[in-house]
Amino acid sequence: MHPHLTSATTDSGTRAGNAPTVIASADPQTSDRDETARRRQIGLLVFDGVEELDAVGPWEVLSNWTREHPNDGWDVFCMSAHGGPVVGAKSLMLGAHHSTKTAPQLDVLIHPGGKGTRPMLNDPEHLDWIRKARRRVPLMASVCTGSLVYAAAGLLTNRPATTHWASLNHLAELDPTVITDVRSRFVDDGDLITSAGVSAGIDMALHLVARLAGTNRAQEVRRDIQYDPMPPV
Repeated sequence: MHPHLTSATTDSGTRAGNAPTVIASADPQTSDRDETARRRQIGLLVFDGVEELDAVGPWEVLSNWTREHPNDGWDVFCMSAHGGPVVGAKSLMLGAHHSTKTAPQLDVLIHPGGKGTRPMLNDPEHLDWIRKARRRVPLMASVCTGSLVYAAAGLLTNRPATTHWASLNHLAELDPTVITDVRSRFVDDGDLITSAGVSAGIDMALHLVARLAGTNRAQEVRRDIQYDPMPPV
């Protein structure tokens, strides 16, 4: 098991299962050296109709972490299917660093939600891309209705998961075997993490930092972005 991909438990989410190993080099003599030298990559998918905070919330957390603590060995980038900018659900323009075809090898993939996920549920090309990613990427995560796409692609069969509160029934309809968690902000099932709606992606991203770099690092990031929810209403 790769040390950076082990599971962790937090107060706001649930955890089950074990984390996967990172895909090793074909040459056993260079495997350890290559895996140590290569910077780990987190890819955040953006697309037309993405819910802005689904993407920007985790981006704020993960970019703060990777920029302020580069020696941790991780990078984060945004990617879109075509490599160009996209228009979010509320008209915010979001850029991409890579296309899904030119993106570096991923260690973590994050799929946000939003109204743009609806056509993806019946898009064979996108669902096939998700299935292929599942075979290559050690850790898959989703925010909000991104988990619906994972369910449609068959990734959540007999697994615990969550989504936006208004889409919990839809998640169960897409795959009745999903063990739907209606209370947690996120569900960590080892090699697959799903979060509840919109702002819950921030919690999930902080949990991801805790998994990959330790609780102390995640607490540093939380303080840095002054994330201490105290809703005024």
